[in-house]
Amino acid sequence: MKIIVCIPAFNEEETIRQTVKEIHSVMMFYRYDYEIHIQDDGCTDKTKEIAERENTKVFSNIINLGLAETFKKELENAKDADIIIHTDADNQYPAKDIPFLIEQIKEGYDLVLGSRFLKKDDYSESWMKKTGNKIFSKVISKLTKQKITDSTTGFRAFNQKVAALPLINSFTYTQEQIIRAAKAGLRIKEIPVKTRETRKSKLFKSPIDYAIKAWINIFRIYRDFDPIKFFGKIGLLIMSPGILMGLYMIYNLITTGHVGYLNFTILAAVFLLAGLQVILFGFIADMNRRN
Repeated sequence: MKIIVCIPAFNEEETIRQTVKEIHSVMMFYRYDYEIHIQDDGCTDKTKEIAERENTKVFSNIINLGLAETFKKELENAKDADIIIHTDADNQYPAKDIPFLIEQIKEGYDLVLGSRFLKKDDYSESWMKKTGNKIFSKVISKLTKQKITDSTTGFRAFNQKVAALPLINSFTYTQEQIIRAAKAGLRIKEIPVKTRETRKSKLFKSPIDYAIKAWINIFRIYRDFDPIKFFGKIGLLIMSPGILMGLYMIYNLITTGHVGYLNFTILAAVFLLAGLQVILFGFIADMNRRN
């Protein structure tokens, strides 16, 4: 059984050597048939040179593509793997936990997530990121109908059935892969992992940037995976003023015998028709999603 450990890297010269050495040590101890792939995302430091000296295969993006596109490149280069392990280059996730991921795949799970929140107080991070992750995980849990405690973990193992799932998000792959695996009826499991403190995230410029991008991602997830609910809720929200106006006009008709002002009636009709149109968008999007 061939295992490929994929590591995306963007200017990680300070940590890449230790990360790779730890992985080699664990994989050789368990005598796995494995390779380590470094996906150089347009590094401008010595990350590539260091990785090449540590018995890894290095694949380079000509320019910096970002996390989501780099992840897709990783999958293209790991098509001959039976199990794909994805971890980070900053040595946040201890390599000693990789065998636990592998064992769960061998037991029949398709996607195994290393959760930083499955056990309380195992993860030290900013209040905003921790709170945001909890909110995202609740949303993902609702969409997948399965409890997910860490939807943004970069430490995961999966088979080729999961690797073959299409990914359209250009920002991050983490939540989308979980949702697509669940929608495809594949088996998902979380295992608890402890992490090390590491440098600040390169994916977000600031907590505000993190919040904005994350919420945009959540909205996109809802739109793409449950369009009827997404557009339905927006449509009903738009229709609400029209419904209230309509009820007022009915009340006015019963009590006074007059419907009301013409402009008032037209405005109510506009809200109702606009909301109905948005709801219809949801049904059309759902039909296109199923085709």
